[in-house]
Amino acid sequence: MVRSDARENRARILQAAREALAEDGSASMNQIAQRAGVGPGTLYRNFPTREALALAVYQDEVERITGSVPELLAGMPPLEALRHWTTDLVEAMRRKHGLGDALSPGAHQAMSEQSYGPVIAAITQLLDAGKKDGSIRTDADPGDFLQLTGALWRAASGPEDRSPRMLALILDGLRTQPQR
Repeated sequence: MVRSDARENRARILQAAREALAEDGSASMNQIAQRAGVGPGTLYRNFPTREALALAVYQDEVERITGSVPELLAGMPPLEALRHWTTDLVEAMRRKHGLGDALSPGAHQAMSEQSYGPVIAAITQLLDAGKKDGSIRTDADPGDFLQLTGALWRAASGPEDRSPRMLALILDGLRTQPQR
């Protein structure tokens, strides 16, 4: 059983690392420990390497995003929930790529493999809700949708963020078409 103070330290470290790495991908472990208000020993006890810390930040983000689906579906129609969820996912993907210099290519691969299942399950939940209420085409595929969203985070890195327009096009393609 993890003590509550140890859980709080871990949560503070993850939050500090998320913020520090978003601001500066080369933030040091000592800077992160200071920002979290913990000693270096506490930081290294929780995360023995910078890569372990970056992976934990990313995994925490994936859990937050995939865990948000039920709340989104409870508060809005499926297509709108999918729009909000995808926007959040795109932001997370941008941050993940900001972690790039903290991670080896192998760690990037591990992150992608580790998050694929939960992300596909979340997309499936959103699409199934829309299929059930008739707002989303019955042939909408979670894997196809995830692949299309890959273009969204890349589109946002230029001088103009084109991702909202592109997402609108993707969502329009998911809508059920009236019978002709």
